[in-house]
Amino acid sequence: MLTGDLRNKVDQVWNAFWSGGIANPIEVIEQITYLLFLRALDSDQTREDNKALRLKTQPVRLIPAGVDAQGRPHDNMRWSRFKNMAPAEMFDVLSNQVFPFLRGLQTSGGPAAESAFARHMQGARFTIPTPGLLAKVVDLLDTIPLDDRDTKGDLYEYMLGKIASAGQNGQFRTPRHIIDLMVALTAPTPQDTICDPASGTCGFLVAAGEYLRRTYPDMLRVPAQNAHFHNGMFHGYDFDNTMLRIGSMNMVLHGVEHPAIEYRDSLAEGAAGDAEAYSLILANPPFAGSLDYENTAKDLQQTVKTKKTELLFLALFLRLLKTGGRAAVIVPDGVLFGSSKAHKELRRKLVEEQKLDAVISLPGGVFKPYAGVSTAILLFTKTMSGGTDHVWFYDMQADGWSLDDKRQPLLDTSLLGLQPLLDKREQLSESEHAKNNLPDVLERWGQRNGTERSRPRTAQSFCVPKADIEANGYDLSINRYKEVVHAQVQHRSPGEILAELRALEDEIARGMGVLEGMLK
Repeated sequence: MLTGDLRNKVDQVWNAFWSGGIANPIEVIEQITYLLFLRALDSDQTREDNKALRLKTQPVRLIPAGVDAQGRPHDNMRWSRFKNMAPAEMFDVLSNQVFPFLRGLQTSGGPAAESAFARHMQGARFTIPTPGLLAKVVDLLDTIPLDDRDTKGDLYEYMLGKIASAGQNGQFRTPRHIIDLMVALTAPTPQDTICDPASGTCGFLVAAGEYLRRTYPDMLRVPAQNAHFHNGMFHGYDFDNTMLRIGSMNMVLHGVEHPAIEYRDSLAEGAAGDAEAYSLILANPPFAGSLDYENTAKDLQQTVKTKKTELLFLALFLRLLKTGGRAAVIVPDGVLFGSSKAHKELRRKLVEEQKLDAVISLPGGVFKPYAGVSTAILLFTKTMSGGTDHVWFYDMQADGWSLDDKRQPLLDTSLLGLQPLLDKREQLSESEHAKNNLPDVLERWGQRNGTERSRPRTAQSFCVPKADIEANGYDLSINRYKEVVHAQVQHRSPGEILAELRALEDEIARGMGVLEGMLK
């Protein structure tokens, strides 16, 4: 949990960039990411130096020893050294020594080059415009404690949240409470191999890692599970190099040493090497409309013949999952009721050939101010042999925040998201539930094979047999199955109403007569 003091320090860093002439929030977070990496690299080098001193061995060199081709000491690149330099000298070191080193890190070999972050440094650009701004930002970042994993992760998440609040590039930010809900619904285990094919800032992968640490506190003490967690569990793909750098740093700061965050256009031809590689997919992919057939993987078109990205991504998820693997993904509502042949066929495949578990309708303003499109969470299991019996539907009306462009919290922090469940408090009151449905979603999801089967379709959640879905042409819109109770209203007879109107007219006429008499 971040203190107010730490938030203020981050705000000061952010404001320094804005007042210094860098207004693009993505560029701000990218430059902060580079500086955080340099600070972490120096910290790791200090740890290696101290270890070598204790063991009386040669230290592992994350930052090279000696001097470069221009005779400048490589040690100048260490945070602990350049932070004490004069602004002009510091600016020269970062511009002409540090960033060329970072861009060549992947090809230079050595332990530092093996980090997840280093793989994406090839296009790193130093865009801080003045020595004064650089010195100010370095001084501010140096006062922020980064020793604790939770603090580091929370700080970075707070900074990433500013991308959304700045009103730009918000497509990279799925609300954290929605991510946490989707992770809790799928309940990752230490044996899972998790993928987000449109990873952005890696919010889903980070949340899955935090869920595992919280749910399986002894997991990292088991050597095999520790190795899997740090090296083989998390996979993310994106085709934006800036997002790859930011996402990699997000994972590292949250304590995952070597996540597989890779450059890839997930829908493109030639990206089929990891078919049936993952046991869990968590994603909110961008839905850009249509793609050209020539650029789209042919095996995806064999699953569903379309140019619509929302359908192609669902086909991709089915390809990536192992048999028995499960997915929680966000789709636009059009996927649920679209009338094209491709829409209907894909829904038929989910229901008949796989196991469709749930459709959770999200409030229309969840992604405001960037988009007001209606969306839903689909949860399904890849079986390749059917298995859909009942599909669980939930009509989420509120997520804890206002559904307008401001997205202000409607409840105290302790009552937002899934926090009431994490705190093991009593159920939310009726008025609190009306503002935050998330704890109820997770609780009722756990009862989907029990008491939820008998809930009426007038309720907020209910189950629909597969036969009903088939009879409705595999329409998955909740409005197709939800029943609305209309309150019966008793109306008076027309004669009674007309008699009352005549009496009123007579009363008005008498009043007018009295008034005329007074005026005479």
